[in-house]
Amino acid sequence: MTTALPERDDHEDVVTLDRREGPFGEVVLRRRGRHYEIIANGCFLMDTADGRSERLLIQAALDELERTGGGTGGGGVAGASGTSGPSVLIGGLGVGFSLAYAAAEPRWGRIAIVERESAIIDWHRNGPLGAFSGGALDDERVEVLHTDLLEYLAATDGERYDALCLDIDNGPDWTVTESNDGLYGADGLAVLWHRLQPGGVLAVWSAQPSTAFEEALRVAGFADVVTHEVPVSRGVPDVVHLARRG
Repeated sequence: MTTALPERDDHEDVVTLDRREGPFGEVVLRRRGRHYEIIANGCFLMDTADGRSERLLIQAALDELERTGGGTGGGGVAGASGTSGPSVLIGGLGVGFSLAYAAAEPRWGRIAIVERESAIIDWHRNGPLGAFSGGALDDERVEVLHTDLLEYLAATDGERYDALCLDIDNGPDWTVTESNDGLYGADGLAVLWHRLQPGGVLAVWSAQPSTAFEEALRVAGFADVVTHEVPVSRGVPDVVHLARRG
């Protein structure tokens, strides 16, 4: 996820499959060769070429919950294994890698996915991106919340989750949408802290490492702050910032 289009083979055909205007601007779905791309307001957001870091976002949170025994383990409905598991909120549906990975894991209980763009939800329900979310939207544990993440999190009567896995914009230091800055500042981190169960885990995807964000997490009261890197073909690695509500 970068604000500039990644380098591609110039001989690959680029086809615009859908273009929609919504309350947050224009969203476009394109096919480039055999991959699909989501473009928002002229900025490349994500594609289906490589979902390693999106999957790590989910796996790292679950591993940390199991390592520390954090969260309630009872915040969700019955999981695929027939037992109740930890609840997770995923911020951003995107091309579906994170949701599909979570739904394929029977240890999760309730899985909530927040997506503000109706077009993206539709591309998964009725379009080509459904191949990448793998039918996860039909999983009985999954609830799609069609709303803005910041507004949802700020609700005073909101429920708490065992894990928050956020893949919003390009991460803490490089946001395309100005309003997303608030998620990574002191006020936003305080909201995230309160939306976690005691011992719950926060996982944040970023297009680049951020020592400033690591420090902000510690100042906000999070513990066990670590950064996992995922090498990419060009430039700095993608990362997942991981922290626990202490």
